[in-house]
Amino acid sequence: MRELKELDAWLTSRDSVHEVLAPSTLPDPTFMMDGREMVSFSTNNYLALATSPRMKARAHSALELYGIGNCESRLLGGNLEIYNQLEDRLAGIKRKESALLFATGYLANLGVLPALVKSGQLARAFGYSPSTNWKHAFFTDEFNHLSIREGIRASRAPSFAYRHVDMNDLEQKLLASTAAVKIIVSDGVFSQHGDIVPLPDMMVLAERHDAVVYIDDAHGTGVMGMTGAGTSEHFGIESPRLILMGTLSKAYGCIGGFVATEAYVARILRAGCSAYGFTSTLPPDQAAAVLEAIDMVQDEPERRRRLWENQRHFVLRMQEAGFPLLATQTPIVPLFVGDEGESTRIAAALRAVGFHVDAIIFPAIGPGQSRLRFIMNAHHTHEQIDRLVEEVKRVMPAS
Repeated sequence: MRELKELDAWLTSRDSVHEVLAPSTLPDPTFMMDGREMVSFSTNNYLALATSPRMKARAHSALELYGIGNCESRLLGGNLEIYNQLEDRLAGIKRKESALLFATGYLANLGVLPALVKSGQLARAFGYSPSTNWKHAFFTDEFNHLSIREGIRASRAPSFAYRHVDMNDLEQKLLASTAAVKIIVSDGVFSQHGDIVPLPDMMVLAERHDAVVYIDDAHGTGVMGMTGAGTSEHFGIESPRLILMGTLSKAYGCIGGFVATEAYVARILRAGCSAYGFTSTLPPDQAAAVLEAIDMVQDEPERRRRLWENQRHFVLRMQEAGFPLLATQTPIVPLFVGDEGESTRIAAALRAVGFHVDAIIFPAIGPGQSRLRFIMNAHHTHEQIDRLVEEVKRVMPAS
């Protein structure tokens, strides 16, 4: 305990440690905190679905039908019909044969990535005899989400980090590997950087080197592509080599995660992924709400249209003001600051005038790479965006 107390004292002494907010309402994107209204430019509720009347009505109806929670593993008595319905819908959105639900997207990565390596090893206990010694290796973007990195570590397979979105560096690492099973892993949209995986070039490398590609599309699902199907739709790519992970807690406004893949891979994961088989899944009211969210994304394309209109308006205003935006491809638009203390100071100054913007600091990003991360929302108004830009101009010194 002395070590933890010493560490806590050091953490609380750092100027760059920023305040964690405790709002009294959900951001849609406005929210209430300490009796005043704030505007969130940090919520992942991209399409403002989480508080919509349709979503609340669907969840309430499911609460009346099912109750509060599912207290069983799906491999035992917890496999409700609604979960099968939702998996079928998610597989269809991603244009895959099958999908598996998880309690969170983080848990999906933590469970699926090791299972891709360990399922064959587990099957040996029941008599499976592989035709060869299948040596595995992961190839992971250096800026992938922590859940990916932890999932790869849990697999105990060798892993090789390649420079961010650098396909030349990735190919050099693929060429140097003697692994029989090569698994390339990347975020679809990078949550702290706002840029997109170069998926077409990555799939060329996957074909050339007989690799599997696993894309964490947490921030792409519901947002990217003509219909919001995600990063693969954005690039118009379908491939049996592609495994697509997504979350239900961002654009879909609920909780949960999923993996969409080929039917044979899904069968293996259902048998060999402990994060699927040895824990409860999301509550049934959330599954019902996600089904409603999927319908709403299709029925109300104006939500996505407004999201992208707001993104373009914000980028234009910030560029006119001369700010160094790090990426402008997605609704995540980071502004480089560098110094961690300065990032938290600016975020606090914006919070004081009613805007919640995240200061992204170490360890979420490398030392000296801190930034303000602005996330656009379908329900932002241009007036809110314009006021925000004016306040950023006021509190952030010109470079």
